[in-house]
Amino acid sequence: MQNQTNLDKLNDKVSQILENYNSLREENKNFRIEMVTLKAENEAKGIEIEKLTEANIMKDLEIEEIVEKIESILG
Repeated sequence: MQNQTNLDKLNDKVSQILENYNSLREENKNFRIEMVTLKAENEAKGIEIEKLTEANIMKDLEIEEIVEKIESILG
């Protein structure tokens, strides 16, 4: 009878471990999906930053050209 009790305890522990394992697998799966999503968002933001930086450089060049024209007119 004692062996059956120990076997039942062992079975319960194994069941708990399996439940924990499955829970952690699901959590890991969700983290992986979230990571892929965040990487894609990060890449899109990086591309947008590059575009805005380039646009800013072009605006700075336009401003410099306008300033030079004004200086040449006044100068």
